[in-house]
Amino acid sequence: MAEIDDKPLLMVGEAWDDYGLVDSGNGRKLERYGPYRFIRPEPQAMWQPHLDAWDAHGEFVPGSDEDGGGRWQFDKPVPEDGWPLAWNEARFTAQCTPFRHLGFFPDMSPVWEWMRSRLEGLDEAETMNLFGYTGVGSLALSRHGRVTHVDASKKSVAQARENATLSGMDDRPIRWLIDDAAKFAAREVRRGNRYDGIILDPPKFGRGPKNETWRLEESLAGLLGDCGQLLDGDSRFLFLTVYAVRMSSVALAELMKEKLAHLPGRIEFGDLVMREEGEGGRMLPTAIFARWSNT
Repeated sequence: MAEIDDKPLLMVGEAWDDYGLVDSGNGRKLERYGPYRFIRPEPQAMWQPHLDAWDAHGEFVPGSDEDGGGRWQFDKPVPEDGWPLAWNEARFTAQCTPFRHLGFFPDMSPVWEWMRSRLEGLDEAETMNLFGYTGVGSLALSRHGRVTHVDASKKSVAQARENATLSGMDDRPIRWLIDDAAKFAAREVRRGNRYDGIILDPPKFGRGPKNETWRLEESLAGLLGDCGQLLDGDSRFLFLTVYAVRMSSVALAELMKEKLAHLPGRIEFGDLVMREEGEGGRMLPTAIFARWSNT
């Protein structure tokens, strides 16, 4: 039976050539995405900024309700169709979206590294990326074998395909599927399939391609149970991230322990954080996670 390590962990994202957390404070953060700088809301940045003034190309101004909304305001020209960025061998397009993010989640960089370390030595691994968005995680996993990328958004999957082309990875064995993640996982269980690793990054609320409704608190347990049935004693990992909810990573770990009771290995939990690249290296929390590993 998988056991929980009761010491919380931090998975720390560090700056790289095409991304950095420049500064944060007063409920906002300043980031660089290649040659462009942007300000976005960040409620957990309760401290004072290090810099006296922030020079940015644009800022996302949130709406009045806590569930989203808002708009971008630009002080300098920014390519409307996006611009290329890279993380290791993966290339992808960054773009200012109506949802305040820029087409990928930089705080996932230590997760991509961790997953690849779990698959070390495997050249024909079977992995799955549920709620895969624009596919940077799928491109990272494809170094070790076949990837099944699932997202309900036709636009996101199209962007993921374009990112694969931009990376020169069109020949990688990636299945790009527009599907409801929960329904797809359930079908995979019925088919008797298995995976060496699964990553899932579910939203708080969402809808599938056939208007299926996803509510995290109601739907996560069933999906995690199905993911557990797709893993066996030879599988390497399961990684779950959760954003923007009033929930503890301990709860995620305990749920994972219940659903993966038939497996060996260990379960760890904690926070994803980004470290500022300036003096002091202040850490900004972004999400909670739980992860199972068997290596």
